[in-house]
Amino acid sequence: MISFKQLPIEAKAAVAAGVVFFSMMLSRSYLAEKLDFRTRRWLLRLQMALFANTLMLMGSLHVWRSTVTTFTRSSAASSCFMLWKMAVFMFLALAHSSFFTLLFLVAEEPYFFSLAAYTCLGAYIILIFFLFTLGSVEQAYKFLAGRGSKASNGNKNRTALKPVLAVLLTVVLTVVGLLNASQPPTVNSVEIPVHKLPSTMNNLKVVLLSDIHLGPTVGKTKLAMIVRMVKALKPDITVIVGDLSDAEAKIIRPAVEPLGELDSPLGTYFVTGNHEYYTSDVSNWFELLKSFNIQPLHNENVKIVSPKSTSDWFCLAGVDDIEADVLRYSGHGMDLKKALRGCSSEHAIVLLAHQPIAAKWALQERPDINLILSGHTHGGQIFPLNAGAYLLNPFFVGLYQVGQNTFVYVSPGTMYYGIPMRLGSRAEITEIILRSP
Repeated sequence: MISFKQLPIEAKAAVAAGVVFFSMMLSRSYLAEKLDFRTRRWLLRLQMALFANTLMLMGSLHVWRSTVTTFTRSSAASSCFMLWKMAVFMFLALAHSSFFTLLFLVAEEPYFFSLAAYTCLGAYIILIFFLFTLGSVEQAYKFLAGRGSKASNGNKNRTALKPVLAVLLTVVLTVVGLLNASQPPTVNSVEIPVHKLPSTMNNLKVVLLSDIHLGPTVGKTKLAMIVRMVKALKPDITVIVGDLSDAEAKIIRPAVEPLGELDSPLGTYFVTGNHEYYTSDVSNWFELLKSFNIQPLHNENVKIVSPKSTSDWFCLAGVDDIEADVLRYSGHGMDLKKALRGCSSEHAIVLLAHQPIAAKWALQERPDINLILSGHTHGGQIFPLNAGAYLLNPFFVGLYQVGQNTFVYVSPGTMYYGIPMRLGSRAEITEIILRSP
């Protein structure tokens, strides 16, 4: 029988990841009900960081072998090679440290270390993709071409070329991603017909924000920019569909202050995303948002009354994010029946639900909902994660028509999560014009 010591390091990392994953599942269920919120938050963050790092360890070993070990024999004595070796080590160390910044480095504005660490994490993901892809192409070529002795020199050259090409592609795409994310969000104007919307509310303007992710790499300056852009649009209603923050309310309160400048005449509303529950501080977030005249919709609804006629209205409802059920977050969890209580089927219904899967479940239970506004996917945020986000969500990005009188709109996110990059996606402020039939 093989002992743990005899396992290759990749297998040891996989075992470690499994142990951490099991502990995460245990704390999400049994322990979650027995710990105070601060301890629960730290434990969850620490477990997520350890789990991510143990998984990354396997990739980091591959990166090291591809970009360092491949050249060791021919370049070991070179001072340039030693500098390169140090650079690769620092790159990997920063990428691994990124997840721990949520525990120690959150303030009004991002720390440079956090920005550097998450940038390295984004580059790490891209580099792993290209090393794997180019390696697969190389193996396919070897299989098709055979392994004759005449091709041995060519094989060595290709082996050396692979990491060089992967690094160059990674550098280029990282720079492009950083430049894209540094730009203000795009304002995307969308007209959506809403069945049963009163004619007096035709052309009602709703601004949709999602996934701002105040935390290690998004701070007050960026939020103030978003608020200025929203005010310039002069919306009737502003809605924030979750993942506003990745930190406790009191820690990041100064960064949230620009939200107090939102002044939509028919109100500003908020529903939780999965990351609000990762903070284990939802109640304090609700109180903070209320102090800025932002109303949380905690499985509840409000009547949006027409300024032109008090007898004309539609129902705006919001549900808790489904992650609350997974985490067994006390007093929270998606409850559509409660959220729609009092919403008459004779009036239009607009639902705020952070995750597209929650939108799907809501429509299965209540197909009479006319419009659902969601976020969560980020449009994949960076290549190559786009494909995974597309496959894992029933609605990915943009406007979907479900049935004759129902629409779902999924925002690609107003900022970004952690990694300050956008590749194959865009940050967006959505201006939605509601049209009556």
